[in-house]
Amino acid sequence: MVVAAIVVAMQIASYFVPAYIIPAPLVVLKAFVASLAEDYVQILITLARLLATLTISIAVGTAIGIVTGTVAWIRPYLRALVLIDTGIPALSWMLVAVFWFKNPEARLFFIMVVIIVPIYALNVHDGIRAMPKDWLEMCESFRPTRWQVLRYLIVPHIVPYVLMTTKSTVGYATRMLIFAELIGSSLGIGARMGLAQATFHMEDVLAWTMLLVIMNLLAQGGVGLAERYLLRWRDEASVR
Repeated sequence: MVVAAIVVAMQIASYFVPAYIIPAPLVVLKAFVASLAEDYVQILITLARLLATLTISIAVGTAIGIVTGTVAWIRPYLRALVLIDTGIPALSWMLVAVFWFKNPEARLFFIMVVIIVPIYALNVHDGIRAMPKDWLEMCESFRPTRWQVLRYLIVPHIVPYVLMTTKSTVGYATRMLIFAELIGSSLGIGARMGLAQATFHMEDVLAWTMLLVIMNLLAQGGVGLAERYLLRWRDEASVR
């Protein structure tokens, strides 16, 4: 219903304004098909960048969160760095990356990692700190090694937090990557959107936007499937 309403509104508006402001839905659809057929390499480049940076960010952010949640003496220092990072605007990191790195791929990797890692670090840290004390005491009664505590108690406990963070972050990460490609790269969906804007091809901008929405929905669905598989042992609560 919502999609149909948007299409109808665009069709009506296209009768009264120029095509470079609001093109007809059919024109946008043709541009969307053309983008898939002609610019699939750009799409694959953006997908590869997103997958690589998300994977590294999840690993690094989770590791930092585990360290800050379990190692008391280093917690204040790492947590302070993470909090400082979260207070720096994304645009500042993008501009810094342009000055620091000549290679566009290094720029994008740096931008994405410094923006996404703190999100995982904070959520994993909070997840560990929220662990019931009784669980830890029960685990310690078996005299486990530190590695066993990490493997059998902490890691299973933080999996839902990592998945929850991924669900809420994947769309944000995609937007940040597109913005970073627009500023610091000549390849990828962001660069193509910048070219469409510079040449007043509004139908291409909307076509790329539609593709990004579809990509986000597919990513959310993929994370949901991973969540159901990894947490299949947990009964879901239903509120009546």
